[in-house]
Amino acid sequence: MRIAMVGTGYVGLVSGTCFAEFGHTVICVDKDAQKVATLKQGKIPIFEPGLEDLLDRQIQSGRIEFTTDIKYAVKDAEAIFIAVGTPSRRYGRDADLSYVHEAAREIARNLNGYAVIVNKSTVPVGTGEEVERIIREERPDAAFDVASNPEFLREGAAIEDFMRPDRVVVGVTSPRAQDVMREIYRPLNLNETPILFTSRETAEVIKYAANAFLATKITFINEIADLCEKVGADVQQVAKGIGLDGRIGGKFLHAGPGYGGSCFPKDTVALARTGQKHNAPQRIVETVVAVNEDRKAKMADKVMAAIGGNVRGKKIGILGVAFKPNTDDMRDAPSLTIIPILQQAGADVAAYDPEAMEHAKTMIEGVEWGKNPYEVAKGADALVIITEWNEFRALDLKRLGETMKSRCIVDLRNIYKIPEMKENNFHYVSIGRKEVGPEALAPLKKAAGA
Repeated sequence: MRIAMVGTGYVGLVSGTCFAEFGHTVICVDKDAQKVATLKQGKIPIFEPGLEDLLDRQIQSGRIEFTTDIKYAVKDAEAIFIAVGTPSRRYGRDADLSYVHEAAREIARNLNGYAVIVNKSTVPVGTGEEVERIIREERPDAAFDVASNPEFLREGAAIEDFMRPDRVVVGVTSPRAQDVMREIYRPLNLNETPILFTSRETAEVIKYAANAFLATKITFINEIADLCEKVGADVQQVAKGIGLDGRIGGKFLHAGPGYGGSCFPKDTVALARTGQKHNAPQRIVETVVAVNEDRKAKMADKVMAAIGGNVRGKKIGILGVAFKPNTDDMRDAPSLTIIPILQQAGADVAAYDPEAMEHAKTMIEGVEWGKNPYEVAKGADALVIITEWNEFRALDLKRLGETMKSRCIVDLRNIYKIPEMKENNFHYVSIGRKEVGPEALAPLKKAAGA
């Protein structure tokens, strides 16, 4: 089939490349000429494991093209996917649908035959109806259907998620549109992937509900971690104990500094706003949003408490600034809250991240960026693990201890075992677990006047 992909951001680029891998002919269109030129060379502007190699193969096969000409992209396309950004508005925090509406108008002006226009962007319920209205106003004579096909891609594992998904959700309004969408996803029949056809509104709600539920699980276990610290329990064992219950499951029960990224923060807020708009308050989700924002700031307090409370003039090393490993995405990353609070308290911050530093440099000022974990740890009064990159999981603890000013590690991802930290004489602070080695803190407390 011939598919047009409007937008070459994260979702559009991954989806377009994977559709080409399915054997479809894909034309990706974007207004950014420089970005299009880069993509034509097989180079991608984001970090996503395996995507650049997969894209290069599709370019070589001739199954994918990039253009700035929407008329060319839309011409003769049987399905036209809208994969543009829907960020939260600065004030009010509703989803900004201006890019979606603009894409709909441009598609309408260039339609030359029947096509299914598919919302791939994450959009509030009712957006499919609005897109249909816009296109109908522009082109009363056009033959088309509007469908909703939300994405469920995890950054860092997007290709696997697209090629072997748990499910595909498609909201349609006609048998003809359903037949087109079924044909697009026919290659997944080999894996017996469930394809759920629903109404458009149902598909739109499914996307927000799924992300809000996962965000709720994260926030729930984070609050349980706080309780564990107070009563002497171990949150990792608690998570395992409840996760073995098939009704609960163990995924997303990992305590940490709060969720971030391109989806959860934006989508939970949008769902809460949608509930308010329709007089169906989503009080659990509203609380999740508030608790998560508060948690990020509390993590900075946790770091300061670990080195005696007073961080003025102290060097704090940060390992990982991206919101999660295997991505360079900095959107709503906990580091964007934690680092500025530490700086405002007078700390000197050094940081290292395998992929996200270039993005982070445009978002955080006054940070000394290191080339590796050991450079960041040199002379540090504390080392803080914010992102659980694999290369941080087996650090040379002896080397760290010798290079640091004080043997203090604050592990906000619980990637180390308490016994090995105690064995290496570290003052080790983690999430929802016992603090060990407090004797290593005594000189710091004395120096701080505690």
